Amino acid sequence: MTVDAALHAGLKETRSTCPYCGVGCGVVIESRGSEITGVRGDPDHPANFGRLCTKGSTLALTASASVNRQTRLLYPMRREHRHEAAKRISWDSALDFASESFAQIIRDHGPDAVGFYISGQLLTEDYYVFNKLAKGLIGTNNIDSNSRLCMSSAVAGYKQTLGADAPPSCYDDLNHAQCIFIAGSNTAYAHPILFRRIEDAKAANPALKIIYCDPRRTDTAEIADLFLQIQPGTDVSLFNGMLHIMLWEGWTNSAWIAAHTSGFDELKTTVRDYTPDLVAETCGIKKDELFAAARLFATSTATLSLYCQGLNQSSSGTANNAALINLHLATAQIGKAGAGPFSLTGQPNAMGGREVGGMANLLSGHRDLANAGHRAEVAALWGVPSVPEKLGKTAVEMFQAAADGEIRALWIACTNPAQSMPDQALVRRALERAELVIVQEAF
Repeated sequence: MTVDAALHAGLKETRSTCPYCGVGCGVVIESRGSEITGVRGDPDHPANFGRLCTKGSTLALTASASVNRQTRLLYPMRREHRHEAAKRISWDSALDFASESFAQIIRDHGPDAVGFYISGQLLTEDYYVFNKLAKGLIGTNNIDSNSRLCMSSAVAGYKQTLGADAPPSCYDDLNHAQCIFIAGSNTAYAHPILFRRIEDAKAANPALKIIYCDPRRTDTAEIADLFLQIQPGTDVSLFNGMLHIMLWEGWTNSAWIAAHTSGFDELKTTVRDYTPDLVAETCGIKKDELFAAARLFATSTATLSLYCQGLNQSSSGTANNAALINLHLATAQIGKAGAGPFSLTGQPNAMGGREVGGMANLLSGHRDLANAGHRAEVAALWGVPSVPEKLGKTAVEMFQAAADGEIRALWIACTNPAQSMPDQALVRRALERAELVIVQEAF
């Protein structure tokens, strides 16, 4: 046996997906027995073609024996009393305890006394089953995701403008775009492999123009042909100002607008006062830069916009999203190769969870909980008499309700609200007051 053969003896390879950002890079996991020995990029995966960023390439370290000994949760553990140390129990005991405890609280206080807080780290199928368990079996809409903290404004922006929370673009559009407009995203840092694809597109097509909009000069700005260093919180002014110029210069597509949109006259009224002088002053950029951005966006044969939490995590997040999407609708930069508004997600399956209704106001298949017809449709699909009409608690509302004693049991899956929620004092009060807290986690 050669040295190389000896090294590879007993080595198993498993294809999977990187669990970090929303790019969803394919990985090949190398293992020997129960030990993960390495992780490399999957050359056949359409998201990354074998490339991995620093986070992905060091995945094996998070599953190393030393880390597992310190942090990995390998079996169920239960505290008999809240302030006692958790003790190992069997899977049968854990499942019996969880189901019996939930059932007792529901019998005593009703289905809305329980809540599920889930995560964009879940697989789509897991999201679906959680949603069906809460809304179909238990009869509560108190199920929400940590995606609420980052993506809910993207959801609302898509629904307000396109009618559905469904991005009309994909990564392959990068290869067909003639103009890429990046806003509220330091793509080079937050989505490195996606940024490599942007670099590749620029190298293959030097005529490709890249506009970057951000209050900070980040690494992403280095690739930009036009950098708009706007003042924080002025995104809506910028987008409406660009549309004002497009209307004035005749860069909108009136035939497409008439055939595929409604409400454009009202939008024209909205942007009437966003004059170039006012917008340039408000945003802190030169008027020539504003005109250049409007011209490149509107007159390119295919414009693709990429945006992330810089637009979403804002008090005007929905308005930011809607104003940018309106630019695509006004210029017909949508529905063709290389064009469209493309919201980037921070977690690997924030989008999948939204598609199957894993939030307090949604149902599976892009159905709305507030729509009686949609509720009846989903109830028939699930074989249950009805889906509750009452809106569920959103993420922050759920923990407030638990702190107030309204929600008595919390099931938390694949997320750590004691670190990630905005009001830590509230979250800790909620966890302390709840009669039952179940944490479904790997670490």
